[in-house]
Amino acid sequence: MSVRAKKYLGQHFLNDETIAKKIADTLQLNTYSTVLEIGPGMGVLTKYLLEKDKTIFVIEIDPESVEFLKANFLNLAPRIIEKDFLKYDLNEVLKGEPFAIIGNFPYNISTQIVFKTLEMRDQIPEFSGMFQKEVAQRICSKEGSKVYGILSVLSQAFYEAEYLFTVPPSVFNPPPKVESGVLRLTRKENYTLPCDDALFFRVVKTAFQQRRKTLRNSLKTFNLTDSLREDAIFDKRPEQLSVEAFIWLTQLIDKDE
Repeated sequence: MSVRAKKYLGQHFLNDETIAKKIADTLQLNTYSTVLEIGPGMGVLTKYLLEKDKTIFVIEIDPESVEFLKANFLNLAPRIIEKDFLKYDLNEVLKGEPFAIIGNFPYNISTQIVFKTLEMRDQIPEFSGMFQKEVAQRICSKEGSKVYGILSVLSQAFYEAEYLFTVPPSVFNPPPKVESGVLRLTRKENYTLPCDDALFFRVVKTAFQQRRKTLRNSLKTFNLTDSLREDAIFDKRPEQLSVEAFIWLTQLIDKDE
């Protein structure tokens, strides 16, 4: 099935069957029976997902794509959700059950998709899909990298992140101006943090808002005691801290406040 030249919400539609199957096969299909595809478009990835022994849901905001999917995937029709993924309460349909997420994600909302996934991490043991290459690399990067940042730390606090392969612009319609990258997030067996989750998110986001400064300067809004501010960890910049170090930093701040 070819994909029509159509761009919606910053999305470039995949028209390479080999790549579509390769993306579908990134799911390891463990510990869940339901898969949700975000932004299926004309279903080039969907048809390979339907070959899996799982219940497939798709969520699509574009009415024209929904109409196409209903006409061409009759068995899928009852599980097509015509909503905005970022605004819709998925548990109206999924009822609190675990599910995996997959998709060729629109570039301009891809990071928001990750943040919503992190909010729903209790239900999402696995996540894979295609991003702009630099975003995929950022999510999977380790401390010390120039692209290591908020997405890297928050994703890797709860998931094992793997950059799987690069996809060239030529396999999309219309072709984007940049390469794409496919990644997989596999939730950690123990993904409960030994610190306050909300404070951890706040510490990470605040630190990277001024990433060139040391933590002593970037975390001034926390009103830390002078004795804590003298700890050597505050001499570092945020990209120098591992996920584990950010957890330890959060514990220190929590005890100090």
